[in-house]
Amino acid sequence: MGKVKFTETVLRDGHQSLIATRMTTEEMLPILETMDNVGYHSLEMWGGATYDACLRFLDEDPWDRLRVIRKHIKKTNLQMLLRGQNLLGYKHYADDVVDEFVDKAISNGMDIIRIFDALNDTRNLEAAVKATKKWGGHAQGCVSYTISPVHTSETFVKLGKEIEEMGCDSFCIKDMAGLLSPQTTYDLVKALKKELTIPIELHTHATSGLGSMTYMKAVEAGVDIIDTAISPFSGGTSQPPTEPLAAAFAETDRDPELNMDLLNEVAEHFRPIREKYIKSGLMDPKLMGVDINTLIYQVPGGMLSNLVSQLKEANAMDKYEEVLKEVPRVREDFGYPPLVTPSSQIVGTQAVLNVLMGERYKMVPNEARNLVKGMYGRTTLPIKEELVKKILGDEEQVTCRPADLLEPELEQAKRDCALYYQQPEDVLTQAFFPKVAETFFKHRIEKQEKLDLSLLDEENSVYPV
Repeated sequence: MGKVKFTETVLRDGHQSLIATRMTTEEMLPILETMDNVGYHSLEMWGGATYDACLRFLDEDPWDRLRVIRKHIKKTNLQMLLRGQNLLGYKHYADDVVDEFVDKAISNGMDIIRIFDALNDTRNLEAAVKATKKWGGHAQGCVSYTISPVHTSETFVKLGKEIEEMGCDSFCIKDMAGLLSPQTTYDLVKALKKELTIPIELHTHATSGLGSMTYMKAVEAGVDIIDTAISPFSGGTSQPPTEPLAAAFAETDRDPELNMDLLNEVAEHFRPIREKYIKSGLMDPKLMGVDINTLIYQVPGGMLSNLVSQLKEANAMDKYEEVLKEVPRVREDFGYPPLVTPSSQIVGTQAVLNVLMGERYKMVPNEARNLVKGMYGRTTLPIKEELVKKILGDEEQVTCRPADLLEPELEQAKRDCALYYQQPEDVLTQAFFPKVAETFFKHRIEKQEKLDLSLLDEENSVYPV
């Protein structure tokens, strides 16, 4: 079977899961060249919430982050997470935006693009997979793992075959809530290995406490690659830790051949950064423990914290248990979607409203309405007719690929950012997050003007008139 490969997540999911994606490029920079020499298969360092967080909270251009990291990482694959037709946002974008984004990501240095859809509707992967292949990247197709009465090993094997037939270069089981148990994982990887010829990667979270054991069984079953986070940013709602797993597999015939001394250096670099975020309150110790609610309610850690903040806002924390019990009922009503962005937020918010209103579906947010309408794609099971009627009235459900209903969007985005345009990538920032983009672009101009003024002052002091 050969060595098991490691994808390191500290530069993306590790800090997205634990400190709301607030790690800066400056904090990453000093250790990048060391990471490049560890022997990792890839470094996951972009996509997911990083793009939004860079613009909204860190006053960083996400494209600069990609370019800077690429400059320092010369031997190891760079990897990103892409939400299928949603790309890096929360709605579907037109195919011209998908193509342009993938082109720019790859030309700026991206190697592997992991593409998933919140509903496991493979039609929503097609445009991104096609673009990745067209522009010379590695397309990794993905299933969002979930548990329900209708999700079986056969469901995921069937999806895996569809993804391979689509032309993907590798396949990923994305267990975003840490629901996989060790034995289920062993059986699932074995079943997939029989049917697929492309490499299989496993992504899980340590939330339920099963993560490291799950990886052990996955590797025994022949999985090719696993996702881990360096220890200071591992555990809890993040991934299982890199170093102990590397040491454990070093004693087997699947030795990953990672440099343990360099791994120690990587951990030493991130330890004070972790302490900084604990002191600031951004890293909540509650996120670091084992949360058994994950297995009981199949609710990802991030979704749990969203539910808590919504209930606190409504001064209704006494309804917490009731809401947790309502989540699986809403999920069943909505055709058993996997609970991952954006479906986790849609199901969670609807569960909160059902409990607070005292009547189910008395108030239905626009996003939930769009899910029922089919604007996010096909759910695992059709949504019950009486619920469709209650929410949509006489409106028809969408049965085609939702993006087929969208007009091209790129030209409008170009016009919208013409005032602030400095690089082709600005058009994509505008398309994804129009309001946030405008604030970011204005601030960028202010910073440049200040820099010009300070340079002018220097010149004047050296060459007085």
